[in-house]
Amino acid sequence: MDFELLTIQDCPHGSAARELFARAAELEGKAPALIAAREIMTDEEAAASGFHGSPTFMVNGVDLFPSTAEPAMTCRVYRTAGGLSGLPSLESLREAIQARLAA
Repeated sequence: MDFELLTIQDCPHGSAARELFARAAELEGKAPALIAAREIMTDEEAAASGFHGSPTFMVNGVDLFPSTAEPAMTCRVYRTAGGLSGLPSLESLREAIQARLAA
């Protein structure tokens, strides 16, 4: 399994996203998961990577939270029980990882 976190420069959620991703992977039995981090630098790279905002959580090259938005160099928001947030909940990230592992 390849776990990759895509962010933009100075993403305010980058560090927390990496910790969250590592924790979710660990809880799904993928510990210690090596999470590659890649900074998206251009609109062209965003389009080529299917990047829909920072942070983006990928497993085996697939966005765990598919989006119909155009690829863009922007911040990303996730729906949580408490409303929109810059990070998904641990539970929703775990569910997304489980779904990808089952695919």
